[in-house]
Formats: sequence, structure tokens, C-alpha cells
Amino acid sequence: MDVLRQRAELLWNALPGEVLELAELFDAAGHEFALVGGPVRDAFLGRSSSDLDFATSARPDETERLLSTWTRATWDMGREFGTIGGRRGDLVIEITTYRADEYDGVTRKPVVAFGDSLEGDLARRDFTVNAMAVRLPARELVDLHGGLEDLGGGLLRTPVEPEVSFGDDPLRMMRAARFASQLGFDIAPDTFAAMSRMAERIEIVSAERVRDELSKLLIGDSPRAGLAALVDSGLADHVLPELPALKLEVDEHHHHKDVYEHSLTVLDQAIDLETGPDGPVPAPDLILRLAALVHDIGKPPTKRHEPGGGVSFHHHEVVGAKMARKRLQALRFDKDTIKAVTHLVELHLRFHGYVDARWSDSAVRRYVTDAGDQLERLHRLTRADVTTRNRRRAERLSFAYDDLEQRIALLREKEEIDAIRPDLDGNQIMEILGIGPGREVGLAYKHMLELRMEHGPLSPERARAELQAWWEAQGA
Repeated sequence: MDVLRQRAELLWNALPGEVLELAELFDAAGHEFALVGGPVRDAFLGRSSSDLDFATSARPDETERLLSTWTRATWDMGREFGTIGGRRGDLVIEITTYRADEYDGVTRKPVVAFGDSLEGDLARRDFTVNAMAVRLPARELVDLHGGLEDLGGGLLRTPVEPEVSFGDDPLRMMRAARFASQLGFDIAPDTFAAMSRMAERIEIVSAERVRDELSKLLIGDSPRAGLAALVDSGLADHVLPELPALKLEVDEHHHHKDVYEHSLTVLDQAIDLETGPDGPVPAPDLILRLAALVHDIGKPPTKRHEPGGGVSFHHHEVVGAKMARKRLQALRFDKDTIKAVTHLVELHLRFHGYVDARWSDSAVRRYVTDAGDQLERLHRLTRADVTTRNRRRAERLSFAYDDLEQRIALLREKEEIDAIRPDLDGNQIMEILGIGPGREVGLAYKHMLELRMEHGPLSPERARAELQAWWEAQGA
């Protein structure tokens, strides 16, 4: 605990002079002013926060007046909720009037009511580790709910009865899972029990809010812990039902772990394969992590018992891609993310054909072309998908993929494999064949693209000869 306090004091003492100047303005005007929430928690954890959140007894109009004497760069988009923002140089702050909201128990939208005390404001926050404050300019810690002790113990607990907290705002249940991922904390037993009892309440929360929490969970340091919290509490049954459904399936390799455990392991291994900021897949990569999580969701509906006791999941990658698209659309993910994730799910088994028989150059070209801008992620997803305990099989798969990547690299040295186009474009095709725009140009273009895939770059003479031969074969 002493170590935590020392870390926090170092950061509080290092608060920019502009912050203390602002605090003194509020103090001189007779208003309380405190640093609250995440920045306080992060200070104890030894992390700095670029955005600073403050709470005050001042009402929004008074906050705006005082803030405008500190900076001209202010905004009031959150005025309805008591929040006024400002920027001074690189310093960005938000100041919110103490809140004492009431909920109707039907929606998660509160009837906004301003409060008069910091103590009341802190009681309405989600978890004790986020319900601490530092009064400024005095730098006095306010911890009424044991947040510092929970922080030291790595525990997530609500400052009031969890049923009350989650009843007011069911999204806090998702936030518990998210903080388990981001902070590596455990959820307190009574808090988790309340999540399990109230899981169905998450359905009143908008898909966009759920999506945002799920995304933050997945890009945290320990997404497996957060996902386990969602599944074990029953929340996943309502927000991502395809995930707990995997628990019922045994994969085709007859691993001791089921497909659910396999999928979490693939996620862990995909994360390990992410790169630094200058690499092709900088960590944390939401698209790769989503694809790793859902790559096998097509197995439950495609499960078949084969003669002799075997189990198959034929075309689960195609079915899984469709299921992934439907779920991501329901969660309101953007089109680019949906396209990328579903593309990776659909392609994640393609490599296994290479293991069975070494591909021709044309097959390698098709692999690269089909992967498109997702090739680097596909490399990592495919490697991460190897979770077999059979050492010889794992080594064989790894060697085969090493060989495939080397083949791709060699072809890149010889040709523009990442952007394969026919050796003749549409204008050249029309000129050589003496035809105008129309369906025939498209067919000719497709034929030349197939030749490019099969044989690599053609000389201008051969390309012309191949086109004319094709044209004659069409009876033209």
C-alpha cells in the first residue's frame, strides 16, 4: 500500500502547474475541485493519464465562466450532463458538476441531477478503484469505499450494493469484464454473483455501447480473463452467444480442450504474434483479435458425426464468416472491420491445403491475391490456429508455413505479387482486338488475369498472342 501511495504522490506532485492554477481559481470562487476516477486510479498504478477528469461543486455555467478565464479553448457538448471541457496547449481536461442521478429501472439513461458533495458523486461510480478522488489544490486523497485497498488486492467491487449499481446501469457489468482484461483484476465474488443474476439486463443497453466495451476488452492486456467473465457470468449469452456455444463442441483434432478453450488459446497466440508500432500488425490489433476469437464459430452448426466415431465440421469457415458478419453487424461494428474479420475467418483454413501438397506458384499467387490487404493478419491467424499438443504435427505445420512465407517473399522479388493485374489493361485489349467497350472486354480481361495468375508476368508479345488466340477461340 505504501508503494501505491508513493507512486501516486510522485504523479500528483508532477501535476502541471496549469492544473493547480485552475484548481486555485475554483477554490477562490468558493467551489470544490477534485481530480477523480481513472486518472487517480492510474496514478496509484504508476501510469500517467493524458486526459484529466475533474469534479466540482460548481454548476456548469459557473464552471464555463471560470474555465474561460483559464483558456479560450472550451467546449460544452456535455453540458446536459454537467461536463465542460477545455484545452490549454497539450493539456486536455473535462470538468463535471457533482452528480446525483436517478434511474428509472427501464433504461440506462439517468434523469440527470446535480449533487452538492464529492462523497455523493463518488458513490455513484462503477467500481471502488474508480471511486477515489484527490481534492485540489490541497492534494487530499478521498477514498470512502476502500478503493485503495481493492487496488492493492487487484479486486473489482462496486461502491454500493452491486444489484443497485448494475440495476442503475447494466453496462457496468460489461465494464467489470473490460477492467478484468485491462487491469488484470479479479471481480469480487458478490459483484460477480450479481452479474450472473442480472445478466439479462444487458439487453436494455444499446449495441454501440456494448460494442465499445467489447472492443476495449479485446485490446486489453488480458482479454482471456475478460472474456471468461462474460461467458461465466452469462453476459456473453446476450451479447456474443456464439462464444459460449463453442463450449459444447469438441474440435476435429480431438484435443483435450474444447473449441471454446481452443479459440481463447488462438487469441492468446495471435496476440503474441502482433508486432511493435513499426511492424505490419501493431499491437493491440482489434481486427486480428476479433478474427481469432470468432474463427471457429461456424463449428456448432456444421458439426457432423462420421461413421467410425469421427466428427467433422465441413465448410465451417464459410458458415463462420457469415455468422461473424451477422454478429458484428448486430453490434454495429463499422463496415471495414466487418469486412476484414469475415474475410480472415473465411480464409483461415486455406493454408492447410499447402500442408497436404506443396502449391504451385500460381496457387501461391492466388493465396496472396485472395488475402489482399489482410495477408499479414492471415499469416498470424493461421500460425496462431495451431494448438495441437502433438509436437511433430506442430513442427510440420510451422515448417510448412515458413516455407509458404519464403515462397511469397521470393515471388515478391520477381514480380508485383501483392497487386496482380493482367499484362494488358482494358484499353490495350480493345485496341488489339479492335472492339469497343462491352461485355467482351470484361471476359478478355478475366482471361488475361487467369494467365497472369498461372504463369506470372508475360512478355508483351506473348500477352498479345495469348489474347488473340483466346479471341479466335471465341469464334470472333
